[in-house]
Amino acid sequence: MGGNGTDEQSSLFSANGRRGKSPAAYRTISEVATDLDLPQHVLRFWETKFPVLSPLKRGGGRRYYRPEDVELLRRIKTLLHAEGYTIKGAQRVLRDPSARGGPDDADDVEDGAEEAAEAVPSDPRGELSEILTELKALRRLLDDKAG
Repeated sequence: MGGNGTDEQSSLFSANGRRGKSPAAYRTISEVATDLDLPQHVLRFWETKFPVLSPLKRGGGRRYYRPEDVELLRRIKTLLHAEGYTIKGAQRVLRDPSARGGPDDADDVEDGAEEAAEAVPSDPRGELSEILTELKALRRLLDDKAG
């Protein structure tokens, strides 16, 4: 082979410089949030608004996103953040791409501020409790493997 291994090394790292996973690998909510530059609570909120988005959930409610889930999240982010659609408008476009008339054709534009407010966690203690539950589940897994 005789090469310096740079091709092999570069394939082990993702675009953000971290040691990469296979493109077909499942991703945690933390990895997806980092890759998309979005808070985790926004991803959880979008799951409630876009039923087609349904990551696998394991013990403790830990989410695992399939590659197609990540692509859908990218599409949703583009519709909402770059193209100016409301959630209802984005839902319509995802259901029927031919319905793309632009963000201004929706009669629900005023709902945008209300939807944005809903994305902010209203119960930070509840969110922290969920995180604590996930951490405890991880701790049990680690303890089981160590013992």
